[in-house]
Amino acid sequence: MKNVLKIGFFVLFMAFSTTVIVAQNKIPVTKSRTTQKAKQTTKNEIFYVDVRTPAEFAQGSVKGAINIPLDQIENQLAKFKGKKNIVVFCRSGNRSRQAKVILEQNGFTNIKNGGSWEDVNAKLKK
Repeated sequence: MKNVLKIGFFVLFMAFSTTVIVAQNKIPVTKSRTTQKAKQTTKNEIFYVDVRTPAEFAQGSVKGAINIPLDQIENQLAKFKGKKNIVVFCRSGNRSRQAKVILEQNGFTNIKNGGSWEDVNAKLKK
């Protein structure tokens, strides 16, 4: 009887120990590190430009975006040089469409009209 109890306690101890070890080494099943890194890299390679007025920009924009008002785009072309991906946006998408045309006329080919700043924020949260 004592041997049966000893074996029972041993089996119970081993089962508990294995559960604790597995739980300590378990990696949460959320987003993989590779996916997070790829998403982060993509975001860092995009140059976000809000083409609204400084007053509009001050009321809210996309995190990390810079403000170059539409009427200043041609004077600020140097800021766009060497940027891998450029996203321009505004309140509705109209001024950013115009900014895209101006940039393309000045030789830039990697421009995307993001539409409104709210649209860009929504896409970044996905």
